[in-house]
Formats: sequence, C-alpha cells, structure tokens
Amino acid sequence: MDLQLKGKTVLITGGSKGIGRATAEVLAEEGCRLILVARDAATLDEAAAAIRARQQVNVRTIAADLSSDAAVRQVAAEAGEIDILVNNAGAIPPGDVLAIDDERWRHAWDLKVFGYISFCRAIYAQMKARKAGVIVNVIGAAGEKFPTNYIAGAAGNASLMAFTRALGKGAPADGLRVVAINPGPVETDRLIMLRRAEAAEKFGDPEKWRDLTASMPFGRAATPREIGNAVAFLASPLSGYTTGTVLTIDGGG
Repeated sequence: MDLQLKGKTVLITGGSKGIGRATAEVLAEEGCRLILVARDAATLDEAAAAIRARQQVNVRTIAADLSSDAAVRQVAAEAGEIDILVNNAGAIPPGDVLAIDDERWRHAWDLKVFGYISFCRAIYAQMKARKAGVIVNVIGAAGEKFPTNYIAGAAGNASLMAFTRALGKGAPADGLRVVAINPGPVETDRLIMLRRAEAAEKFGDPEKWRDLTASMPFGRAATPREIGNAVAFLASPLSGYTTGTVLTIDGGG
C-alpha cells in the first residue's frame, strides 16, 4: 500500500533502535527522508548506514540528550523544516511510589514527558506556520492500565495521553494533526534483556525467556515493526481525519 509519504521529511527521536528504528525502516520504504535522533552517535550511525544501504534514502543523524529544553530547541533548529515528528525517546524506570526517589522520577520525566512536550512545542510552531504537519507520540499502555509497580511511567504516560488529546483537539484549526500510540509489551532489546534476567532468576536459564511471554495475547509480545507500521499509517494522508486520538496496540490485553 502506498501511504503517500514519499519525499516527506520525518524526525524520529529514539531512532537508533527498537520502535524508533523499526519506524524509520518502514518510513524509508515509503520514500521518506529521515532525521534520526538519539544519545549514542555510534548506534545512530550504524542504524542510518543500514537503512541507506537497503532503501537508498537520505538519512541524517543528530546525537543529543533530549532531557533539556535547550537541547530540544537546538536539535529542532538543526533539523530544519520537517513534515512529521515521531516522539519516541525515553524509558521510565519501574518501581512503586517508595522505590522511585525524586531524582530518578524527575530525570525520567525530563526526557520522556517534558522531552515530548518540548519537542511538540518547538516543532508545532514551524508546522503551524506552514499549515501542514503531523506529530505522532509513542507513549505506552501503562498510561491507561496504571500498574502500581510502574507508577512513574503510568503517571507520565497518562500525562502525555492527555497532552496529545488536548493538542490534537485544536490542531485542525492550524492545519495539523497530533496522534499517539500506546504500545503494550514490545520485543525490543530492552524487553529481551529484562526477560532474560527474569528467566535466569525464575528458571535458572536465561534462554527460557520466551516462556515468560506465553501468557500474553497471541503468545508473544508485539514486534517493533508492528508498532512502526501503525506510526506510518497514522502519519499518512490515508489517516488524514485522525487527530487527538490515542491508539492502543496491546493485543487486546
């Protein structure tokens, strides 16, 4: 299916691996020009080279820590005019209210919550001036499931869901769309690492980590590509009447 995205410039935060990289690969197949942003320059360069080799598209990289508003503004300025913003960077640590101290909580929110908000503010202004653009926030299903042992993530994701809905509600007046995706468990390197550690503790064998996903819908976690496909569709003109919407992709779990 042609998503009518050829020639669009897309900036993806957290674009060097996991959902961000999978999204980049899907959009490269659609003929998009890519700007990948993440902290580690070497990992970014490897991802960019692999995508270029397969799709022969323009892929730029910007290495940056997006946990400060100043860094976000600098990246936005360096990126220039973009058509689609995919906010995807950030991982909030697990733990209940007594396990996550103020410093860890604030540090995690600086990147995931305030980072998303700052990037939206920076990019929304340039999109509004052109009366064109789409923002896709990749958030997380904890924002609607409220797990006690992931309280900082639940609260942060719920905030970003409300932010997306509020921003997206007014976006059509500016010629824009703002949407979000709430993935459930996704088979990223981080999830595999955590499951291997859990399997080693529970079964004495880290290679049995897939046994821990057997009770999930379809007997597995989502693939990064499945989330990337949804990002691409929501960002495309084929989903042109969608804004202020948060799509949950958790296998019905």
